Amino acid sequence: MSEVLVYVTRGDQIESIHRGHIIVADSHGKIVYHLGDPDHTICLRSCGKPLQALPVITTGAADAFHISPAELAVMSGSLSGQDFHVKAITSVLEKIGLDAGFLDCGVHRPSHRPTAKKLQESGNKASPLHNNCAGKHVAMLSLCVYYGWPLENYISPEHPVQQLILDTVSSLTEVPVGKIGIGIDGCGVPVFFLPLVSLARAYARLTSRADPAISRLMEAVLSHPAMIAGSERICTDIMVTLGEKVFAKTGAEGGYAMSLMEKGWGVGIKIEDGNNRALYPVTVETLRQLQVLSREDEKRLEAYHHPLIVNHRKEIVGSINVQFNLIH
Repeated sequence: MSEVLVYVTRGDQIESIHRGHIIVADSHGKIVYHLGDPDHTICLRSCGKPLQALPVITTGAADAFHISPAELAVMSGSLSGQDFHVKAITSVLEKIGLDAGFLDCGVHRPSHRPTAKKLQESGNKASPLHNNCAGKHVAMLSLCVYYGWPLENYISPEHPVQQLILDTVSSLTEVPVGKIGIGIDGCGVPVFFLPLVSLARAYARLTSRADPAISRLMEAVLSHPAMIAGSERICTDIMVTLGEKVFAKTGAEGGYAMSLMEKGWGVGIKIEDGNNRALYPVTVETLRQLQVLSREDEKRLEAYHHPLIVNHRKEIVGSINVQFNLIH
């Protein structure tokens, strides 16, 4: 059963309730804190991006193409389409001898509104370089070029690059390939369904300093938080606020994952109805209850932790309030 995590109020009345699951586990899969069902199935969506990026390092492709730490980080991110994101992706494409036309992730406007406005005012159109999954796709293309695999239809579940990624996800989550559910993401590539505790376990494994490839990836993402999301995004703001204590990664449909670097724990969160308005306060409150935040950290993340509901007259008419206690 899911648990009540958030009350949404209007005036002094509860208008809506959001339920969900929170699992905190170590790298062996031992649950250290929980609320809800550890075996609840979550679709990883973008929470899977760092797991999907890891083969770029383990195969030797990162060294072969001289991929920089910032470029490794952008491969793990859900990008706002800002200029520095586009620059990093373009740089990788140049290193592997391709151009943006090979990115098969589709096109949408940059989610960073000032960038989208600037693009429109300049008379230019958005391209695949502005897609929030462009980093993940350039990682896949890098592997294809490295191995000499076909560039056509690299998004197909049967393509060798997707099979390599599936094996990597299986290894890190310790869920057998045959038990991982497969769907198709918004950008066209396979996405993975597996137990929430397995996601938490994988993110706990990302805290390891013993594995050179994992350590290299995490040093890259922790050193370049803007490449994980972008300006005024919760993932980037958590990582900037907490330094190298936490790697934070949003998914979609109310999914979230974190690596608590000092504790060696992974966190998996799923808002049952998929509503992100509940996700942000739950994420920050989880960090507070796990004693990762200082009082100054809480203040800096206040807008995510205790969001207010404002009407079209700019009046505060309600709030979004966390209502849970993790079980140790």
